[in-house]
Amino acid sequence: MNPERMLEMCRKGQWNVDVDLDWSVPPRPMSREEEMAIVQYFTDMAGIELLAGALFEEQRKRVEDPTMKKIFATFVADEKRHSEVALRLADYYNVHKYKEYEMSPALAKFAPNFVDAVKYLSAEIANVYITGGELILDVALLRSINDYVHDTMSARAMELVNRDESRHIAVDYHMTEYYASPAYQEWLATQPPQPLGERLRAIWAFINVLYYAKPFFEDVFFTPMRTVDPSGRRLREAFKRFQLLGTKPDVAKRPFTKFMNAVREIAVHPVAGPIFGGVMSRIAGVPPELMQQMYSDEEAARAQRMSFDELAEEALAAKALS
Repeated sequence: MNPERMLEMCRKGQWNVDVDLDWSVPPRPMSREEEMAIVQYFTDMAGIELLAGALFEEQRKRVEDPTMKKIFATFVADEKRHSEVALRLADYYNVHKYKEYEMSPALAKFAPNFVDAVKYLSAEIANVYITGGELILDVALLRSINDYVHDTMSARAMELVNRDESRHIAVDYHMTEYYASPAYQEWLATQPPQPLGERLRAIWAFINVLYYAKPFFEDVFFTPMRTVDPSGRRLREAFKRFQLLGTKPDVAKRPFTKFMNAVREIAVHPVAGPIFGGVMSRIAGVPPELMQQMYSDEEAARAQRMSFDELAEEALAAKALS
Protein backbone atom coordinates (compact mmCIF):
# COMPACT_ATOMS: atom_id res chain seq x y z
CA MET A 1 0.00 0.00 0.00
CA ASN A 2 1.29 3.44 -0.95
CA PRO A 3 0.26 5.79 1.91
CA GLU A 4 0.38 8.95 -0.21
CA ARG A 5 -1.83 7.41 -2.87
CA MET A 6 -4.17 6.05 -0.19
CA LEU A 7 -4.46 9.50 1.38
CA GLU A 8 -5.40 10.96 -1.99
CA MET A 9 -8.07 8.27 -2.42
CA CYS A 10 -9.38 9.00 1.08
CA ARG A 11 -9.74 12.68 0.33
CA LYS A 12 -11.35 12.14 -3.06
CA GLY A 13 -13.70 9.53 -1.62
CA GLN A 14 -15.48 11.85 0.80
CA TRP A 15 -19.23 12.24 0.26
CA ASN A 16 -22.20 14.03 1.80
CA VAL A 17 -25.26 12.39 3.35
CA ASP A 18 -27.62 15.08 2.04
CA VAL A 19 -26.04 15.75 -1.34
CA ASP A 20 -25.27 12.21 -2.49
CA LEU A 21 -28.46 10.53 -1.29
CA ASP A 22 -32.02 11.31 -2.38
CA TRP A 23 -34.16 10.98 0.74
CA SER A 24 -37.36 11.97 -1.05
CA VAL A 25 -37.88 8.48 -2.56
CA PRO A 26 -40.36 6.50 -0.42
CA PRO A 27 -39.25 3.13 1.03
CA ARG A 28 -40.73 -0.12 -0.22
CA PRO A 29 -43.71 -1.60 1.65
CA MET A 30 -42.65 -3.84 4.55
CA SER A 31 -44.25 -6.14 7.07
CA ARG A 32 -44.28 -5.11 10.72
CA GLU A 33 -41.55 -7.64 11.51
CA GLU A 34 -39.33 -6.47 8.63
CA GLU A 35 -39.66 -2.81 9.53
CA MET A 36 -38.90 -3.35 13.21
CA ALA A 37 -35.87 -5.53 12.45
CA ILE A 38 -34.47 -3.12 9.86
CA VAL A 39 -34.85 -0.05 12.06
CA GLN A 40 -33.08 -1.86 14.91
CA TYR A 41 -30.25 -2.99 12.60
CA PHE A 42 -29.57 0.55 11.46
CA THR A 43 -29.88 1.90 15.02
CA ASP A 44 -27.17 -0.51 16.14
CA MET A 45 -25.12 0.20 13.02
CA ALA A 46 -24.97 3.86 14.06
CA GLY A 47 -23.41 2.85 17.37
CA ILE A 48 -20.98 0.41 15.75
CA GLU A 49 -19.75 3.11 13.38
CA LEU A 50 -19.18 5.58 16.23
CA LEU A 51 -17.16 2.91 18.03
CA ALA A 52 -15.08 2.36 14.89
CA GLY A 53 -14.49 6.10 14.65
CA ALA A 54 -13.25 6.22 18.26
CA LEU A 55 -10.85 3.36 17.55
CA PHE A 56 -9.47 5.04 14.43
CA GLU A 57 -8.97 8.21 16.47
CA GLU A 58 -6.83 6.24 18.93
CA GLN A 59 -4.84 4.83 16.01
CA ARG A 60 -4.39 8.34 14.65
CA LYS A 61 -2.90 9.43 17.96
CA ARG A 62 -0.51 6.48 18.09
CA VAL A 63 1.02 6.39 14.62
CA GLU A 64 4.15 8.45 14.05
CA ASP A 65 3.97 8.78 10.28
CA PRO A 66 2.25 12.10 9.38
CA THR A 67 0.63 10.63 6.25
CA MET A 68 -0.90 7.77 8.24
CA LYS A 69 -2.16 10.30 10.80
CA LYS A 70 -3.99 12.11 8.00
CA ILE A 71 -5.38 8.83 6.65
CA PHE A 72 -6.79 7.87 10.04
CA ALA A 73 -8.29 11.35 10.40
CA THR A 74 -10.28 10.73 7.19
CA PHE A 75 -11.37 7.36 8.63
CA VAL A 76 -12.73 9.12 11.72
CA ALA A 77 -14.72 11.41 9.42
CA ASP A 78 -15.91 8.38 7.42
CA GLU A 79 -17.23 6.60 10.50
CA LYS A 80 -19.04 9.68 11.80
CA ARG A 81 -20.71 9.99 8.40
CA HIS A 82 -21.60 6.28 8.44
CA SER A 83 -23.19 6.70 11.85
CA GLU A 84 -25.19 9.66 10.59
CA VAL A 85 -26.42 7.81 7.52
CA ALA A 86 -27.35 4.78 9.66
CA LEU A 87 -29.47 6.97 11.94
CA ARG A 88 -31.06 8.60 8.91
CA LEU A 89 -31.83 5.16 7.45
CA ALA A 90 -33.33 4.03 10.76
CA ASP A 91 -35.61 7.07 10.73
CA TYR A 92 -36.35 6.64 7.00
CA TYR A 93 -37.58 3.06 7.45
CA ASN A 94 -39.39 3.77 10.73
CA VAL A 95 -42.59 4.46 8.81
CA HIS A 96 -45.17 3.16 11.29
CA LYS A 97 -43.40 4.04 14.56
CA TYR A 98 -44.20 0.66 16.05
CA LYS A 99 -41.88 1.22 19.05
CA GLU A 100 -39.09 3.32 20.50
CA TYR A 101 -35.70 2.06 19.32
CA GLU A 102 -32.52 2.15 21.38
CA MET A 103 -28.98 1.04 20.75
CA SER A 104 -28.23 -2.50 21.90
CA PRO A 105 -27.41 -2.57 25.65
CA ALA A 106 -24.56 -4.99 24.91
CA LEU A 107 -23.08 -2.49 22.46
CA ALA A 108 -23.50 0.34 24.98
CA LYS A 109 -21.56 -1.65 27.61
CA PHE A 110 -18.86 -2.95 25.28
CA ALA A 111 -18.00 0.28 23.44
CA PRO A 112 -16.54 2.36 26.32
CA ASN A 113 -14.61 -0.62 27.68
CA PHE A 114 -13.14 -1.36 24.26
CA VAL A 115 -12.13 2.26 23.68
CA ASP A 116 -10.56 2.29 27.14
CA ALA A 117 -8.70 -0.93 26.38
CA VAL A 118 -7.29 0.49 23.15
CA LYS A 119 -5.77 3.36 25.14
CA TYR A 120 -3.81 0.99 27.39
CA LEU A 121 -3.25 -2.15 25.33
CA SER A 122 -0.65 -2.41 22.59
CA ALA A 123 -1.52 -0.95 19.21
CA GLU A 124 -0.96 -4.41 17.75
CA ILE A 125 -3.71 -6.04 19.83
CA ALA A 126 -6.08 -3.18 19.12
CA ASN A 127 -5.45 -3.60 15.40
CA VAL A 128 -6.31 -7.31 15.60
CA TYR A 129 -9.76 -6.50 16.99
CA ILE A 130 -10.29 -3.63 14.57
CA THR A 131 -9.35 -5.76 11.55
CA GLY A 132 -11.58 -8.63 12.64
CA GLY A 133 -14.49 -6.30 13.29
CA GLU A 134 -14.10 -4.53 9.96
CA LEU A 135 -14.05 -7.84 8.07
CA ILE A 136 -17.22 -9.06 9.80
CA LEU A 137 -18.90 -5.70 9.24
CA ASP A 138 -17.88 -5.24 5.61
CA VAL A 139 -17.74 -8.75 4.18
CA ALA A 140 -20.77 -10.08 6.04
CA LEU A 141 -23.07 -7.81 8.03
CA LEU A 142 -23.57 -4.69 5.91
CA ARG A 143 -23.97 -6.62 2.66
CA SER A 144 -26.44 -9.04 4.23
CA ILE A 145 -28.49 -6.28 5.85
CA ASN A 146 -28.61 -4.48 2.51
CA ASP A 147 -29.88 -7.62 0.78
CA TYR A 148 -32.48 -8.09 3.51
CA VAL A 149 -33.69 -4.48 3.21
CA HIS A 150 -33.80 -4.85 -0.58
CA ASP A 151 -34.56 -1.19 -1.19
CA THR A 152 -33.12 1.51 -3.45
CA MET A 153 -32.23 3.93 -0.65
CA SER A 154 -30.37 1.33 1.39
CA ALA A 155 -28.56 0.06 -1.72
CA ARG A 156 -27.24 3.52 -2.61
CA ALA A 157 -26.22 4.31 0.97
CA MET A 158 -24.48 0.97 1.44
CA GLU A 159 -22.65 1.41 -1.86
CA LEU A 160 -21.10 4.63 -0.53
CA VAL A 161 -20.39 3.15 2.91
CA ASN A 162 -18.86 0.06 1.32
CA ARG A 163 -16.52 2.22 -0.75
CA ASP A 164 -15.17 3.80 2.43
CA GLU A 165 -14.90 0.48 4.25
CA SER A 166 -12.79 -0.96 1.44
CA ARG A 167 -10.16 1.69 2.12
CA HIS A 168 -10.33 0.89 5.82
CA ILE A 169 -9.70 -2.82 5.25
CA ALA A 170 -6.74 -2.09 2.97
CA VAL A 171 -5.17 0.00 5.74
CA ASP A 172 -6.05 -2.61 8.39
CA TYR A 173 -3.98 -5.18 6.47
CA HIS A 174 -1.20 -2.65 6.00
CA MET A 175 -1.07 -2.00 9.77
CA THR A 176 -1.15 -5.74 10.49
CA GLU A 177 1.94 -6.14 8.32
CA TYR A 178 3.61 -3.20 10.05
CA TYR A 179 2.95 -4.42 13.60
CA ALA A 180 4.19 -7.92 12.73
CA SER A 181 7.34 -6.68 10.97
CA PRO A 182 10.83 -7.28 12.42
CA ALA A 183 11.46 -3.52 12.21
CA TYR A 184 8.52 -2.76 14.50
CA GLN A 185 9.54 -5.52 16.91
CA GLU A 186 13.07 -4.08 17.07
CA TRP A 187 11.63 -0.64 17.82
CA LEU A 188 9.32 -2.12 20.44
CA ALA A 189 12.28 -3.75 22.18
CA THR A 190 13.90 -0.35 22.66
CA GLN A 191 10.88 1.14 24.42
CA PRO A 192 10.89 1.46 28.21
CA PRO A 193 8.49 -0.84 30.08
CA GLN A 194 5.11 0.54 30.99
CA PRO A 195 4.74 1.81 34.56
CA LEU A 196 3.08 -0.73 36.84
CA GLY A 197 -0.08 1.36 37.09
CA GLU A 198 -0.54 1.43 33.33
CA ARG A 199 0.12 -2.30 33.06
CA LEU A 200 -2.53 -3.00 35.69
CA ARG A 201 -5.00 -0.72 33.88
CA ALA A 202 -4.22 -2.55 30.62
CA ILE A 203 -4.89 -5.93 32.24
CA TRP A 204 -8.14 -4.70 33.77
CA ALA A 205 -9.23 -3.14 30.47
CA PHE A 206 -8.52 -6.38 28.61
CA ILE A 207 -10.49 -8.41 31.17
CA ASN A 208 -13.45 -6.11 30.61
CA VAL A 209 -13.15 -6.47 26.83
CA LEU A 210 -13.17 -10.27 27.15
CA TYR A 211 -16.16 -10.10 29.51
CA TYR A 212 -18.29 -7.84 27.30
CA ALA A 213 -17.13 -9.06 23.87
CA LYS A 214 -19.32 -12.15 23.58
CA PRO A 215 -22.69 -10.48 24.35
CA PHE A 216 -21.69 -7.57 22.11
CA PHE A 217 -20.78 -9.70 19.11
CA GLU A 218 -23.77 -11.95 19.66
CA ASP A 219 -26.26 -9.09 19.88
CA VAL A 220 -25.07 -6.83 17.07
CA PHE A 221 -23.37 -9.28 14.69
CA PHE A 222 -24.28 -12.94 15.08
CA THR A 223 -27.98 -12.72 15.99
CA PRO A 224 -28.79 -10.33 13.09
CA MET A 225 -26.76 -12.50 10.71
CA ARG A 226 -28.94 -15.51 11.50
CA THR A 227 -31.84 -13.53 10.02
CA VAL A 228 -30.18 -11.67 7.15
CA ASP A 229 -27.77 -14.47 6.14
CA PRO A 230 -29.34 -17.69 7.47
CA SER A 231 -26.92 -19.89 5.51
CA GLY A 232 -23.98 -18.28 7.35
CA ARG A 233 -22.01 -18.17 4.11
CA ARG A 234 -20.84 -14.57 4.36
CA LEU A 235 -19.99 -14.82 8.05
CA ARG A 236 -17.84 -17.89 7.41
CA GLU A 237 -16.14 -16.03 4.56
CA ALA A 238 -15.29 -13.11 6.87
CA PHE A 239 -13.84 -15.45 9.50
CA LYS A 240 -11.91 -17.33 6.86
CA ARG A 241 -10.24 -14.10 5.70
CA PHE A 242 -9.33 -13.21 9.27
CA GLN A 243 -7.96 -16.68 9.99
CA LEU A 244 -5.87 -16.67 6.82
CA LEU A 245 -4.32 -13.36 7.85
CA GLY A 246 -3.18 -15.09 11.03
CA THR A 247 -1.32 -17.76 9.05
CA LYS A 248 1.19 -15.23 7.73
CA PRO A 249 4.52 -16.25 9.35
CA ASP A 250 5.31 -12.93 11.04
CA VAL A 251 1.73 -12.59 12.29
CA ALA A 252 1.58 -16.20 13.49
CA LYS A 253 4.66 -15.61 15.67
CA ARG A 254 3.09 -12.75 17.60
CA PRO A 255 2.08 -13.60 21.21
CA PHE A 256 -1.52 -12.45 20.87
CA THR A 257 -2.01 -14.49 17.68
CA LYS A 258 -0.60 -17.54 19.46
CA PHE A 259 -2.95 -16.91 22.38
CA MET A 260 -6.06 -16.63 20.19
CA ASN A 261 -5.04 -19.69 18.13
CA ALA A 262 -4.61 -21.67 21.34
CA VAL A 263 -8.08 -20.58 22.48
CA ARG A 264 -9.55 -21.73 19.17
CA GLU A 265 -7.67 -25.06 19.21
CA ILE A 266 -8.90 -25.88 22.71
CA ALA A 267 -12.47 -24.99 21.74
CA VAL A 268 -12.51 -27.41 18.79
CA HIS A 269 -10.44 -30.18 20.41
CA PRO A 270 -12.43 -33.45 20.56
CA VAL A 271 -11.57 -33.98 24.25
CA ALA A 272 -10.94 -30.50 25.67
CA GLY A 273 -13.65 -28.85 23.58
CA PRO A 274 -16.68 -30.35 25.37
CA ILE A 275 -15.13 -29.39 28.74
CA PHE A 276 -13.61 -25.97 28.07
CA GLY A 277 -15.34 -24.96 24.84
CA GLY A 278 -17.81 -22.64 26.54
CA VAL A 279 -15.04 -20.77 28.35
CA MET A 280 -12.97 -20.50 25.18
CA SER A 281 -15.99 -19.23 23.27
CA ARG A 282 -16.51 -16.55 25.92
CA ILE A 283 -12.85 -15.48 25.73
CA ALA A 284 -12.92 -15.25 21.94
CA GLY A 285 -16.39 -13.69 21.85
CA VAL A 286 -17.29 -16.11 19.07
CA PRO A 287 -19.91 -18.92 18.88
CA PRO A 288 -18.37 -22.42 18.90
CA GLU A 289 -19.38 -23.10 15.29
CA LEU A 290 -17.30 -20.13 14.11
CA MET A 291 -14.18 -21.27 15.94
CA GLN A 292 -13.65 -24.11 13.49
CA GLN A 293 -10.84 -23.76 10.96
CA MET A 294 -12.44 -22.17 7.90
CA TYR A 295 -9.61 -22.70 5.42
CA SER A 296 -7.88 -25.69 3.84
CA ASP A 297 -4.17 -26.47 4.10
CA GLU A 298 -3.79 -25.46 0.45
CA GLU A 299 -5.42 -22.09 1.12
CA ALA A 300 -3.14 -21.52 4.10
CA ALA A 301 -0.03 -22.32 2.08
CA ARG A 302 -1.18 -19.96 -0.66
CA ALA A 303 -1.91 -17.18 1.84
CA GLN A 304 1.58 -17.53 3.31
CA ARG A 305 3.07 -16.92 -0.13
CA MET A 306 0.90 -13.86 -0.82
CA SER A 307 1.74 -10.31 0.17
CA PHE A 308 -0.46 -8.46 2.66
CA ASP A 309 -1.66 -6.22 -0.17
CA GLU A 310 -2.69 -9.28 -2.17
CA LEU A 311 -4.53 -10.71 0.83
CA ALA A 312 -6.35 -7.41 1.29
CA GLU A 313 -7.31 -7.30 -2.38
CA GLU A 314 -8.63 -10.87 -2.16
CA ALA A 315 -10.66 -10.03 0.95
CA LEU A 316 -12.17 -7.03 -0.84
CA ALA A 317 -12.91 -9.16 -3.90
CA ALA A 318 -14.67 -11.67 -1.62
CA LYS A 319 -17.24 -8.99 -0.81
CA ALA A 320 -18.42 -8.94 -4.40
CA LEU A 321 -18.35 -12.71 -4.75
CA SER A 322 -20.29 -13.29 -1.53
